[in-house]
Amino acid sequence: MLRKKLVTAQKRGETRALCLGLGMVACSMMMYFFIGITIVPFYTKSVWTTETVCKVLKANIKDKVFCPNSEGSEDEDIFPYPCLQVWVNLTASGQEVMLYQTEDTLERNPKCSYVPSKSENSKEVKERIETIASNFKKYQTFPCYYDPGGMQTNVILSRLYPPKGLLFAFLWPTLMFTGGCLIIILVKISQYVSVLSAWQ
Repeated sequence: MLRKKLVTAQKRGETRALCLGLGMVACSMMMYFFIGITIVPFYTKSVWTTETVCKVLKANIKDKVFCPNSEGSEDEDIFPYPCLQVWVNLTASGQEVMLYQTEDTLERNPKCSYVPSKSENSKEVKERIETIASNFKKYQTFPCYYDPGGMQTNVILSRLYPPKGLLFAFLWPTLMFTGGCLIIILVKISQYVSVLSAWQ
């Protein structure tokens, strides 16, 4: 009777462990799918892939402009802010080009190097942009990214999804997938050993 209870408890434990392993594998596959349809397209779409050195030529703050968000957006999503324009000398080609913060900045407003997030406090936005402009004037030389194919003549300060960021995004689902597979393998080995012992 005791032996029967132990076998039943063992089977329940194996079933739970097997469900845990399968659940981890299923969750990791969903995370892979989510990363594949969100982050990977932005990474492959970016043409600013080569790092070089940029030297600031001028950093000017123009009058307030309106942020032209994507088509179909509500009027309340459009807000005015000072337009910072940073021009740099591209070391790789020696050209004078405009610098943007990220790929998204160019899409949101190609006239400005920096587009702040929506904020009701215009004073904070103005102070932030003035601080960014002073930092560019203070630190004249810095790394930036350009398009080696020449499709884009401008440069960006940082990529939204660099290679390290993409690898880090795939790290957690990979660990979860590996852990789930190990749990399933260990359960199967335990079941095989149990059947072999009973047969002997």
